[in-house]
This record gives sequence, C-alpha cells and structure tokens, in this order.
Amino acid sequence: MLLHHIYGIFAFLGAYLISFPPSCNGGNILVYPLDGSHWVNMKILLEDLHARGHSITVIRSSTSLYITEKSPLYTSITVQMDGDTDNFFDEYLKENIRAQREGASPLTFFKLTKDFLSMISQAHSLSCDILLQVFNDENMIKSLMDSQFDLVITDPALGLGVILAKYLKLPVVLNVRWITSGEGHFAIAPSPLSYIPAPGSGLTDKMNFMERVKNLFFHSVVMLQQKFMVGPNYDAICDKYIKGGCDIMSLLQEADIWLFRSDFVFDFPRPTMPNIVYIGGFQCKPAQPLPADLEEFVQSAGEHGVIIMTLGTLVNALPKEISDEIASVFAKMPQKVIWRHKGEQPSTLGNNTLIVDWMPQKDLLGHPQTKVFVAHGGTNGVQEAIYHGVPVLGIPLFFDQYDNLLRLQDRGAGKIIPLGDVNGHSFEQGLMEVLHRDSYRQNMQRLSRLHRDQPMSPMDRAIFWVEYVMRHKGAPHLRTEAYKMPWYSYYCLDVMLVLLTAVTLLLLSALAVCKFLCCRGRRKTKAKQH
Repeated sequence: MLLHHIYGIFAFLGAYLISFPPSCNGGNILVYPLDGSHWVNMKILLEDLHARGHSITVIRSSTSLYITEKSPLYTSITVQMDGDTDNFFDEYLKENIRAQREGASPLTFFKLTKDFLSMISQAHSLSCDILLQVFNDENMIKSLMDSQFDLVITDPALGLGVILAKYLKLPVVLNVRWITSGEGHFAIAPSPLSYIPAPGSGLTDKMNFMERVKNLFFHSVVMLQQKFMVGPNYDAICDKYIKGGCDIMSLLQEADIWLFRSDFVFDFPRPTMPNIVYIGGFQCKPAQPLPADLEEFVQSAGEHGVIIMTLGTLVNALPKEISDEIASVFAKMPQKVIWRHKGEQPSTLGNNTLIVDWMPQKDLLGHPQTKVFVAHGGTNGVQEAIYHGVPVLGIPLFFDQYDNLLRLQDRGAGKIIPLGDVNGHSFEQGLMEVLHRDSYRQNMQRLSRLHRDQPMSPMDRAIFWVEYVMRHKGAPHLRTEAYKMPWYSYYCLDVMLVLLTAVTLLLLSALAVCKFLCCRGRRKTKAKQH
C-alpha cells in the first residue's frame, strides 16, 4: 500500500513537471542593441532573461544615452565612439516642420525624402564605424570568441549584430519591427503590395488603383535606399571580415527567430512565416502606484481627469512657437496635464500643466484618471496605449510613427494631426474630439480586450523562443531557404521563360508543319491539273 502511495506521488510530480516547458538556465547571451526607445524594450526582455538565470553581455558605444556601462543585469563591453549626436534628430525635425509648412509641393516632398535618406545613411555609417572598431580590436574579438556565447540577440534596425553573429558563427534572435531599411516583414515574408502598405506610404490595407501606384512607388524608394545608400555600408564590412562574403539582407533572412514587436490587433492582416513570433505589447504590465507627489497631482484633477503628453526619446521638444501654442490650449482645459518636455518652458504655460523631464508612462497610462495620450506614435507608446485602453491624439514626427498612428486612426482609436498642420486651432480641435467623442475610448478599449485575450503572454512567448534557440543550437527548420534563391527564381520567372519558350517553339513547329503540308497539297493539285 505504501509503495502505491509513493508511486502515485512520483507520478503526480512527473505530470506536474512535464506540464511546464523545458528551461534553459545558465545560457550565455551576447546582446547587440540599439539605443533610445529600442533599448527600453530590449532591456525589459533582458530583465526577464536575467531573472531566468542567463548570463548577459551587452555591447554599447561610449556615447550611449540610455545603455549604462554598469548594470546588475549585464556585463557591458564599451566601444569608443567619436561625434556628438545629441541634436541629430532635433535639427532634422525643425527642417522637416519648416519644409512642410512651406506647402506640400513635389519639390518639398523630394527635399524631405532626400534629407531623411541622408540622415538614415549617416546613422548607418556611424554605426558601421563602431563595428569596425570591434573587428579591429584583436583582444575584444578573442574575448568574444573565448566567451562561448550560446546566441546573439540584436535589434536589426542597425545591421551590426547580425554581422557579428555571422563572424562568431552563433545563432541569431532578432528583437525586431524595423530592419536596416523598412519594415521587417518585407525582408522575410511574402508581401503583396496590393494590400500591404509600404513604410511611409500613409496607406491602409484597403487601396484603390492610384493608392496601389503610390504604394509601389514608396516600396521602390525603400528598395533603392537599401540597395544604394544603406547596404553598401554593411556589405563592405561583410566582404572584408566574413569568409565567402555576404550581404546584410541575406544575414537578416538567416536569423533563426524573429521576435516581432507587433500583433494583428495592431497591425493589418498579412502573410507571415513560421520563425516569426509575435510579441507585440511584451513590455506592457499592469500599472504600478505613482510616486506620492505625482499621485496627488493626478487626483487633484477630479472628475475631469488627466491628459499626458510625450514625444519619445529622440526629440527633446518641438520648436518654441509650436510648444507655446500647445501650452496655451492646455491652459484652457479643465483637465490637468502632465507633459514630458525638455528645454525652454513654453511662455504660455498654465497652472494646470506639470512639466517633467521624465514620466512613468506605463503607470500613467494605466491610471483610471488618464483620459487622452498625446504622443508621437512610437511603437512602445502605441502598444502601451492599446494595453491600457487610452485613446491617442498623435503628432507623428518621423520614421514609422505616422504608420503606427494610422493603424489606430483606421480602427477609430486615435486621431492624427500631421506635423505641418500643428497649431493652436488644430490641436485644440483634435484634443476636444478625442476627449469628448466616446467612440475613441470605446474602440481603444475593444482593442485592449482583444490584445489581452491570449493563451500565453507575449513576454512568455519571447522567453520560450530565446531558450528554444539555445536548447537546439538554432532553429533552421523554421527558416525558409528562399533567401538563397535569385529573384528571378523566387518569382519563377526562369520557369515561365522556359515554358513560354517551349510553347512558342511548339506553336512555331505546328505552324511550320501545317505550312509544309499545305504547300505539298498545292503542288500535288497543280501536278494533277497538268
């Protein structure tokens, strides 16, 4: 009887343990991140990996704004970098606003496009300088090789991590939405331009003929940017340091797992691939209590609630004249306002507005007093707004921000004010609409319910697949081999050409036979007549 009880206990424990996925404790992970808001969500992933017992090493530049050299989460490797990039995006933003306000002429459009592409190319060139320093430092390379890492996690908005992983012969996990140029899906998954909007096009998945023409044009611009402005920076490094050579696009397509920072509550439905794991909103968590002084300010708003505003990590502030107009609108509102704003304070600031250098954005979005989120449309902020069900008034600045906000606007959960149209009147009108039209909050809360209704949290999915790659030394069985095919083979143009040639030859042969028989028949008829 006792043996039966003991057997029953072991059977129960066995079933209990089997119900959990196998862990991969003690993995050794090399991380090549991107700074700014990209680091914010990468750090959240690293916190959970660290809590699981993994050892983490992060490569950072000496000019990094957010990636600290010392951290309890990771050991850092710092690469010296020259140059001041603090005002890099502020200057471009001012020029962007000025150009847009001059009018939406073709000349203005091409100037903005040229400036934007030039800025992107410069950013990639600077990042390649960092990687060159890594490769040229023999001690650093030897240390990286001797560390016996299990895999590399990298953000492919810059191509440094995938090149280093190829050099070290390590599996790759991408923490991704954007690649070196454009949206990540376009590099790995079938992307019909008839219903999948290209980055920057400002289109949805419902396009008429002229919109499809526009979509093709914007996709072509992205392809040309990758081919002639971005790719050569990385291809030169590949040719020099990777045996047999390579190109940056094929390295991205070789990645084992794509942890994709999106989901189909937010994004438009589209074809995907088995090694794309959707983790949209993985950084979102239930709101924590606010600091006492901030909680007191929020509660002082009473029934009117609070408006929060931030323009993200890349831009400190809008130009002064625009900030003054926004501040004057806020001053007239019965709501309290918390505004993340750096630099000179607006001269029209009201008593109801609290200016801060930093705000606990997630906790404020999750506070029941928060009524509207005025934001630039970064992926993190948009997904946090969806998670907490707060409608968005968007002022997109650059990159993917307009496209992100367009997805909310298309679903009735947000409203966009184009950067060139921002003034006191348009801002007040947009803010009043999002505040007082119930459909915005109702639609956003519906998206929130859809996003939360999942069998497994996005973070748990991310951790599982990182450890999966470590357990199996990669995941090549999930990766398509299409990237090894030339473009004409991918689209079966060579097959069609051979078939068309065969059909043409068959038809020509049939015509030749018919002509021969006809001529022969005529000759016989003439012979009989004679």
